[in-house]
Amino acid sequence: MTLKYDVLVIGGGHAGCEAACASARMGARTCLVTMDMNKIAQMSCNPAVGGIAKGQIVREIDALGGRMGIVTDLTSIQMRMLNRSKGPAMWSPRAQCDREKFIRTWREQLDQTDNLDIWQDQAEELLVENGEAVGVETIWGITLRAKAVIITAGTFLNGLMHIGRKMVAGGRIAEPAVKHFTESITRHGITSARMKTGTPVRIDRRSVHFEEAEIQPGEDPIYGFSYMDIPRTSKQLPCWTFNTNAEVHEILQRGLPDSPLYNGQINSIGPRYCPSIETKLVTFPERHEHPLFLEPEGENTNEMYLNGFSSSMPAEIQIEALRKIPALRDIKAYRPGYAIEYDFFDPTLLYHTLESKIVRNLFFAGQVNGTTGYEEAAGQGLVAGINAALNVQYDATLSRQIQPGEGFIMKRDESYIGVLIDDLVTKGVDEPYRMFTSRAEYRILLRQDNADERLTEIAYQLGMATRERYDWWMEKKGNIERIIDFCANAPIKAAEVNAALEAMGTTPLRAGCKAIDLIGRPQINLRKLSDLVPGLKDVLEAPTNRKEEIAEAAEVKMKYSGYIEREREIAKKMRRLEDIKIRGRFDYDSLQSLSTECRQKLNRINPETLAQASRIPGVSPSDINVLLVLLGR
Repeated sequence: MTLKYDVLVIGGGHAGCEAACASARMGARTCLVTMDMNKIAQMSCNPAVGGIAKGQIVREIDALGGRMGIVTDLTSIQMRMLNRSKGPAMWSPRAQCDREKFIRTWREQLDQTDNLDIWQDQAEELLVENGEAVGVETIWGITLRAKAVIITAGTFLNGLMHIGRKMVAGGRIAEPAVKHFTESITRHGITSARMKTGTPVRIDRRSVHFEEAEIQPGEDPIYGFSYMDIPRTSKQLPCWTFNTNAEVHEILQRGLPDSPLYNGQINSIGPRYCPSIETKLVTFPERHEHPLFLEPEGENTNEMYLNGFSSSMPAEIQIEALRKIPALRDIKAYRPGYAIEYDFFDPTLLYHTLESKIVRNLFFAGQVNGTTGYEEAAGQGLVAGINAALNVQYDATLSRQIQPGEGFIMKRDESYIGVLIDDLVTKGVDEPYRMFTSRAEYRILLRQDNADERLTEIAYQLGMATRERYDWWMEKKGNIERIIDFCANAPIKAAEVNAALEAMGTTPLRAGCKAIDLIGRPQINLRKLSDLVPGLKDVLEAPTNRKEEIAEAAEVKMKYSGYIEREREIAKKMRRLEDIKIRGRFDYDSLQSLSTECRQKLNRINPETLAQASRIPGVSPSDINVLLVLLGR
């Protein structure tokens, strides 16, 4: 039996779902191959979406016409905007989701997508002819042929789970590993290696003493991920927090000899920024407590997720240690935490389109590229899906097929997804890659509030964004400009506002000014200013939808206009790095403003251009900015 498509997507996780939807919406006949249709977009670890920098990625996915933001808004049971105490470049939305509802809602999104089929099966052999991927063979002997193949297999490739000294093959708890597919890929010259991740114990909420924990409610008003007006019908639930203690640590120390991380069972590298509880004990022996967060898995389940207690220690050690925490003294667990090792492929062998440099029309997205996190996976899947569809469709404008390395490429100054992909393909990975705001040198440009400004018009030109989404953005854009234009022209008289300004704790005016001049003050926002400026309140109320979001976007653009423009100019310079020669121009040892690792790498490699230097692992974007400043001098 042979089935024929334009694009095949192998794996139904977060990367696979976005890739399949994107490819199909671009007009390519697409088939999503998954081992279990009932676990599509499974939240294998934390039932949450977003967080620091990750929230920005989800908003970018939404602005591009992807689905993760919509599904999250439809299934969120708690929403928070993180980093509100910092500047808007650091604000990051995060949502706790109903795990089962998330799966069902994603399945509905797939079922409602034209040009998209789902085939429940397991890929076993990649088919390559004349250096091009042409399909897969499945374990049931089905041949699925296509013009492009996207691999989004997550942790399933030769997956091996660990709890104490016990090892079981699997891609996720109670799900089988994929044992031969990696070999069918590496025989073509693509290299693979091993990584490790883990997940914590799941707890029965009926056994928790919540009076011993600190409650963490969500926020009101509720912020959403999607820029569209998505109804939120789920009940909002609190999370809870408490700490480990010395007794907990003593028991865990006793179990270290049986920990797969320290007894030699696991040799692959785990995520630095989401360490297991045993790694925290070994890395920070001076710490007598670590924070834990107890999070609900859904509206209608007693299952709860213990964030901060990822572990692969023996089950009895995990439970015994947790019962030394007052809130968990009588806990019942559904299952212990476990670690999992899996195969990934060297991302430096990919173009920025996520197409393989070795096998034409073969794309990789998600954890198989060495990343960790649902959001990083989904962002890659979206880009891979768009480019796979572009590859298989004849480009009438160019009068030729898309060539390797051409297609939809996201830039570092355009999106966090662009930062993510550029880091992967130019620097590679030596540990599971996780996105942070610190990885983006243009984070003032890449705010969570303006992803639609950056990407929606591009998505509409590609055919990803609907006309409804495009019109929604154009209306919002007009409303933002209307607010800014009003403030730039609204006169303010010192005598009329000085008393109010002093009451707000800010310096009174010596002369009249325009309303926009006051927005730059940290003590003042648009809502406060609307009480002082006639007509401003009407302008802020004029939008029919998402008034708060529109006002916030306008305020950020005015308040930080100088910083935004300066960063935009730096971004333009960075795009010219290929022409800037640096060999022989610096004594790197004397540049103390560079990191130690950077000085060592630059001395050893002695790059020809600044662009080449920027791609050296260990040379950070901030190091490149230092060199730019010195060159400017």
